[in-house]
Amino acid sequence: MTSFPPPRADAPLVVFDFDHTLYDGDSGQRMTTWLLGRNPLRILAAILASPLLLPLLAFLPTRRHGIGGYLWIATFGLRDYRDLNALIDRYVADQAPRLRKALLPVALAVLDRHLAAGDRVVIATGAPPELAHAILAFVEREQVPVVGSHEAPRLGGLVTIDHCHARNKLRCLQRHGYDVDAIQIAYSDSSADLPLLQAARHPVVVNPRRGSMAMFRRELGADTPMPNWGCRHRGGTPVAAG
Repeated sequence: MTSFPPPRADAPLVVFDFDHTLYDGDSGQRMTTWLLGRNPLRILAAILASPLLLPLLAFLPTRRHGIGGYLWIATFGLRDYRDLNALIDRYVADQAPRLRKALLPVALAVLDRHLAAGDRVVIATGAPPELAHAILAFVEREQVPVVGSHEAPRLGGLVTIDHCHARNKLRCLQRHGYDVDAIQIAYSDSSADLPLLQAARHPVVVNPRRGSMAMFRRELGADTPMPNWGCRHRGGTPVAAG
């Protein structure tokens, strides 16, 4: 395992998003698709439910319910989050080459610089913490703290009860003992993470959607860094590996 010094007590707090920031893609969505694919009946149920669930995904206030609906179909029959964690481990083992390749080398180099400096680093993601930890284990970074979404049983399946997303991401960080007023740097791609980026003294918009770049400049300032760390279909200024 790669060794880093322990975080300094007076070190700056640095928050990384995971999807489209450290990882090229939506890790939770890909996992849910894999879970649905385990059984043709789950696929059929997801197709039949899509006219209801897809519109929920389109809007920030209802997105959690859309995600939760697909997750419920994908996990029907599971008893609790421990069963889901076991399936996550199976998914990661089954998809190991693709998941390893999706980790962005430039992003990992930035993460490592903060870890080597003794900064207090935390990853805040809408994905389950077990999933982010398992993917980061491919590059021996599973020791980095992860604050993520949590699931609970409802009517025979699992749904997300605490979605670490949008403004709730700050509340999730607070519940885990992080002072959100002390965030020095925040890295994220997502317009949903605007509250997190605004809370940071130094926001960095990573791999932004091209259609969101003007909004980020307007809300965060024209001089806000917008690097592209390797997401080919996203905007930002390309940064070469190394």
